[in-house]
Amino acid sequence: MAKPCGPLCNLDCVYCFYSCKKDGCDPSHNWKMDGETLEIFVRDYIRSRPWEYPVQFVWQGGEPCLMGLDFFRKAVELQEKYKKPGQEITNAFQTNATLIDSKWAEFFRKNNFLIGVSIDGPEDIHNRYRVDSSGRGSFGSVMAGVENLRKHNVDYNALVCITNISSEDPLDIYDFLKEHFNFIQFIPVVEERDFKKEAPFQKNAEKWTVNKGRKYLDIVTEWSVTPEGFGTFLNRIFDSWVQNDVGRVFVQIFDYTLANWMGYPAALCVFNRTCGRALVLEHNGDIYACDHFVYPEYKLGNIKEMPLAELARSNPQIRFGNDKWERLSGECRDCEYLSLCFGGCPRNRFVFTTGGERELNYLCEGYRSFFSHTSKAMKFMANELINHRPASNIMKISG
Repeated sequence: MAKPCGPLCNLDCVYCFYSCKKDGCDPSHNWKMDGETLEIFVRDYIRSRPWEYPVQFVWQGGEPCLMGLDFFRKAVELQEKYKKPGQEITNAFQTNATLIDSKWAEFFRKNNFLIGVSIDGPEDIHNRYRVDSSGRGSFGSVMAGVENLRKHNVDYNALVCITNISSEDPLDIYDFLKEHFNFIQFIPVVEERDFKKEAPFQKNAEKWTVNKGRKYLDIVTEWSVTPEGFGTFLNRIFDSWVQNDVGRVFVQIFDYTLANWMGYPAALCVFNRTCGRALVLEHNGDIYACDHFVYPEYKLGNIKEMPLAELARSNPQIRFGNDKWERLSGECRDCEYLSLCFGGCPRNRFVFTTGGERELNYLCEGYRSFFSHTSKAMKFMANELINHRPASNIMKISG
């Protein structure tokens, strides 16, 4: 995941966990990746993959549109320069869409970029937290960008942050989203109150003892979704989806959970046994273990000093990936839904189990509610697919 302008963004979203990175990163090059770093990245990333495997470049931020079109034109040129004969190159681009005009849309269409649009729902929900530096809501600008993507036949989907207010009316959010998007990804917003100060896994014993047994709202920000609210949000949307939209609207967590029920390896790092394959490249060439672990403790090195493949296979990164399983609590290991979850994302493991073990996922209650609530329907759809019948048959018996 490449962040060519680091944490720079034209919005000032209340819940952004990345804007504070400006305090710890090297502000060289005005926070923008230079041509040398871009070429090293493109070259090394392509060389690290066998020719028969596609190479997907993922561009994020901050707001990557701040780099300007010429930067991404150069990126595409370099991809063509270094790709192996017959090798497939793809690009995904995560954006708040407020800067996407017809020129951006034309570029995306011409070069087959997949665009992820950050949008939290209808205007009243979206504008609660996704604001500019003056506190003005960004909904109108986002939808204008989406319209430009639609007019130019660009492939795009929605990345939706789930906050404390999202569970108040999940169907209002879902009904809006499915009018404009066929592919939807839900991201729970969970931030400890001191998340800007400490890296996950670096907390001291005194803090763990203080937090033990305390209410969740004492240790998370006010905009964080509650575990119960997260479960309610997913369950209510799933009930609507399974009655009306299977095969028409694709919700990432529903699709991936169904795949897990079928016995396939988890396609999402959050639900995998181990992690460590979603490294982050900052604007200056620094590589970190993960998007949510951009702290000095998790810096692996710099691509100007060591090849990208070596950094990805380094011992610190291997340990980071294996820690997800090795540090899993006994309560998680005994859970009936272990194979669907594997403890969730390590960044959210900051509460205690009933037995006093640390590193239980904050969202555990919500995930358990979701897996339990959907299990009957998931098993039915899995059986249909295994027997070469469409999962959408579930809609014939739901209602």
